[in-house]
Amino acid sequence: MKKISVIAAALLLLAGCAPKPSDCLLSGKKVVPGISVISTSECPAGFAGMTVRTVAFVNESGKPVTIDAMETSRIEVSGKEIWSFQPTSTGDRLDWAMPVESGFYQRNFLGMNGSDYGGGIPMVCLWTPEANISVGLAEPVIRLVSMPVKRRGNRAEACIRQDFEEPVVLQPGDTLKACNQFILTSSGDFFNPLREFSQYMQKTFGFEMPKSPDAAYEPVWCAWGYERTFTVDEVIGTLPKVVELGFKWVDVDDGYQICEGDWETNDRIGPDGMRRMTDAIHEAGLMAKLWWAPMCADPESSLAKNHPELLLVQKDGTHEDISWWDSWYLSPINKGTMDYTLNLVDRFLVDWGFDGFKLDGQYLNLCAPDYNPTSDIAYPEEACERYPEFVKGVAERAEADKPGAVVQLCPCGCAVNFFYLPYINQSVASDPTSSAQIRMKRRAYAAMCPDLAYYADHVELSDGGLDFPSQVGVGGVIGTKFTWPKANPDAKESGGSLLTEEKEALLRKWVPIYSEKMLSKGNYLNLYDYGFDKPEAHVIEKDGAMYYAFYAPKWNGEPITLRGLGPRKYKVTEYASDDLKTYEVEGPDPIINPIFEGNYLIEVK
Repeated sequence: MKKISVIAAALLLLAGCAPKPSDCLLSGKKVVPGISVISTSECPAGFAGMTVRTVAFVNESGKPVTIDAMETSRIEVSGKEIWSFQPTSTGDRLDWAMPVESGFYQRNFLGMNGSDYGGGIPMVCLWTPEANISVGLAEPVIRLVSMPVKRRGNRAEACIRQDFEEPVVLQPGDTLKACNQFILTSSGDFFNPLREFSQYMQKTFGFEMPKSPDAAYEPVWCAWGYERTFTVDEVIGTLPKVVELGFKWVDVDDGYQICEGDWETNDRIGPDGMRRMTDAIHEAGLMAKLWWAPMCADPESSLAKNHPELLLVQKDGTHEDISWWDSWYLSPINKGTMDYTLNLVDRFLVDWGFDGFKLDGQYLNLCAPDYNPTSDIAYPEEACERYPEFVKGVAERAEADKPGAVVQLCPCGCAVNFFYLPYINQSVASDPTSSAQIRMKRRAYAAMCPDLAYYADHVELSDGGLDFPSQVGVGGVIGTKFTWPKANPDAKESGGSLLTEEKEALLRKWVPIYSEKMLSKGNYLNLYDYGFDKPEAHVIEKDGAMYYAFYAPKWNGEPITLRGLGPRKYKVTEYASDDLKTYEVEGPDPIINPIFEGNYLIEVK
């Protein structure tokens, strides 16, 4: 096996040269001489540091070779502390950005990592203060490969790996081709390479990243605080407080349906309940968004019983499970699935009067290969590759029914499937497990889709359930799921979402700050490195001002440089402090010495 060194690869790339085609590994039950590697490399115009590669293995040994897997485009970075961007999707709902510590290994498989977890962003990035290198796919659709990252000693490495479910027998003269891929050298953290990857995909494959409508930036109150047993009267009864506190959206959540798949109203809601809610919401001057879990059907649903031809079929003949709702997947590219789904879009937006969707579920990120013969596809993996067409169909029908309709897709802890981003107009923190995830995901979405609204999800999911600074400071759309004047007695977290005096006081402070500054519409700037720069920093430029947000458990006055400021005087306002404290600094790149716990948010003009 031949291999180029990491440092040499990075230097060659920085010099505009292609890596040698020998950085490939072929693994199999039989490893014999006579396997040659054919590789082409291209540095696409306008993408400095990127090399797009094709790699193929040719059996010139004169005898069959059995292959289990192949690895290509191996990259390495050396250093005492190494950080990584690994946007994978598993039930652990891991951070996307993390240090690569001693003994670390993560597979980063882009296919299904569980019955209903899969998909992701098809690139990984490794960086130190001195070096930054990424590897990923240069394909128009998702491919079911891995991007494993591991650490050996002071080196972290990654590659593109394809494991074969059934061993491949390469006959004499046969060729085995890997997916098209890229190696990219950059600087800083994952922001620059992720931005460049997104721009490459747009230019090369015609992706058009969304520009969100103004409505997607308005603050959100969600009825999920009342959980699945909510009543129409509970939602309507909360509207006066929703209006009083300055929210503009009402999200009607899970619990109105008979079951997943049968999206008629249940007896608790009644036949006129949904229209009664949307009419009351609109009369209050608010907009209504509907929670919906499309592309699934409970086994007991009339849909599953009467239309089994719509269900996704796995290789062993079983249906693919959706664990959270005890449901089955529908085949996303089955024409019958799409016809059924588009009729539901009409019902929800036209008949019931909703203004947008909260499409919910980790399973929406990807599906398994489909072996259902009625799906009419050339090969099972086509269902995975064409899955974004399902999202596109929903979005286009929503826009036709109600121009400007907001379409949010929440993949519940998964790293977002990059390939459906062109078809949504509101991203989401997606059930974050920490405030750090809220902030990190905002940075990733800003890199890929700078004009896409980012909903920071319910503030109750942040650290302590009240971390509004992590929503507002990074440019997230603020949201909450409070109940008022009392909780739903049947809710599992009865009382946990109740609007207490403390929470109401914070909402009266932060909703006006959010609505006045509207940092979610600003230009997110890449001025600080994630992982190495302390404290953690995010910067947004808007209306001639710079908004800096710093985060740390405790900061005792150590110097912080305000990057991005020119040689002039500036007024600094602590816009989140109760007394709106101000002071002056002088650039370029002035230094401040704040003392804070948790966060420090400032406006600089």
